[in-house]
Amino acid sequence: MRRLWLIFAQAVTISVAVLFVLTTLKPEWLKGAAPSSVVEILEAPGAASDSVVVAPGSYAEAAKRSMPAVVHIYTTKDVERPRHPLLDDPIFRHFFGERQDNAPPQRASGLGSGVVASPDGFILTNNHVIEAADEIEVALNDGRKFPAKLVGRDPETDLAVLKLEDNGKLPAITFAATDAVEVGDVVLAIGNPFGVGQTVTMGIVSALGRSQLGINTFENYIQTDAAINPGNSGGALVDSHGNLVGINTAIYSRSGGSLGIGFAIPVSIARNVLEQIVSTGEVTRGWIGVEIQEMTAELAESFGLPKADGALIAGVLRGSPAERAGIRPGDVLLSVDGTSVHDPRGMLETVAALPPGHEARFRIRRPAGEVDLKVQVGRRPTPPAER
Repeated sequence: MRRLWLIFAQAVTISVAVLFVLTTLKPEWLKGAAPSSVVEILEAPGAASDSVVVAPGSYAEAAKRSMPAVVHIYTTKDVERPRHPLLDDPIFRHFFGERQDNAPPQRASGLGSGVVASPDGFILTNNHVIEAADEIEVALNDGRKFPAKLVGRDPETDLAVLKLEDNGKLPAITFAATDAVEVGDVVLAIGNPFGVGQTVTMGIVSALGRSQLGINTFENYIQTDAAINPGNSGGALVDSHGNLVGINTAIYSRSGGSLGIGFAIPVSIARNVLEQIVSTGEVTRGWIGVEIQEMTAELAESFGLPKADGALIAGVLRGSPAERAGIRPGDVLLSVDGTSVHDPRGMLETVAALPPGHEARFRIRRPAGEVDLKVQVGRRPTPPAER
């Protein structure tokens, strides 16, 4: 009996020793099959599987296609320090005399977004993102950073074009067709809100042709409820396929954050501005030098006109093409070269599309009747940059 216990004790000791060695050196040998779940669960295939299917309603492919072409823009500029109020106080100046505030200017930094519009390194962004900037740096989605130079800007549409000095080809975005977007279409807003990094938000096109917002001279915005926040300016608004439909520009907000009312410049305007700036360094528009006002039924009645149609000429600039052609305040513009004008926005866009030097036929309505005047279109002045 004692012999059997001795054999049993030795066998247990050897087994424990073997188990210790295996646990220490080869623990994977002791692992069996994973315990089955108490509930039958259907698991999705892993990322490496060939059978991966895009989830219904997902816009991952559109985001993946367009995100590399959206960049972060960092700017710096000099701003004057606020003058000490005592320096403007008459009593202080009486006792201490005139003193100059010799404090050096402060360096202010800003951030925004941009879109790589061409593999050659041309970038579209908002004018207010880079306005008055002394230095501009662009960071790509892959982490590369490059200094950028300003090629040209168009304050009246709030667009600007930058150029990166890069030897390689850049990931450029694909432009959508001019009339490809409709109200109700799903869109993605891509940018760098609040400097947190590249972000994609989703919404729909809420409205088209938004104007009279007082943001810019030429307004024809896409309205969207995709979240747009500070830092998104200059970023891309893309469709469900990843094609560029607009440049994110502004939001309506009482708090500074997104309230679901954002505005983007349509790709048709952005493309026209891009091509003009790249070819000539500036945007050229027609101009006749008038102040226009919306024609209402009350105004039509006061001027003795049969109906409220067209754009009312409220003022004429002295020495302008309009004055030389005989246009007077109180005239109502009905058409330009056969294109009907129904409101001030239509008149502004029609005249701006004319090349400077072109002699256009303006149909004017006056109390005595309608007359045709020939106007030699001038060149629209470019607003100066703010400092």
